Amino acid sequence: MGKIISNFFISLDGVVESPDQWHFPYFNDEMGEVVTAGIDTSKALLMGRTLYDEWAAYWPESTDEPIATHFNTMPKYVISGSLTDPTWNNTTVLPGDVDALRRFKEGVDGDITMSGSATTVRWLLDNGLLDELRLLVHPIVVGGGQRLFEDTSTHKLALTGSSTLSTGVLNLTYVPAS
Repeated sequence: MGKIISNFFISLDGVVESPDQWHFPYFNDEMGEVVTAGIDTSKALLMGRTLYDEWAAYWPESTDEPIATHFNTMPKYVISGSLTDPTWNNTTVLPGDVDALRRFKEGVDGDITMSGSATTVRWLLDNGLLDELRLLVHPIVVGGGQRLFEDTSTHKLALTGSSTLSTGVLNLTYVPAS
């Protein structure tokens, strides 16, 4: 059975929106190794419709190798009630219902990773479908933008891994608490 793992660049004040505006001063080889380790275990990529639209507009034409080839060739799944004809190769649309996602997880042998898609992650948590939450918490207060946990239910999480990168970024891994 697949395990859904969500990855976020996140600020101290919980902002996950537009990390391209605040994340890069903290990115170095050490963080690159953390990110690559997560990508290397991924058997499929799961995303919401908004992230799909953004990435499908960027990655097929990207020359940012080797990650462009990785994203363009791996199986991609989009949770959407409105996308009917995905144009990005190896993309399958999944209905946004709990049973369909459970069947999807059962059919994947390995990690199903997500990068972004805050709304989708909140829905997955609400429905007991998220297996792991990996946060790279940056030592910056962004002050505005979408936060990962806006208007959400209460979810108890258990810390299963932590380290501090040389830039002060915290590498935290959580799983839903029993």
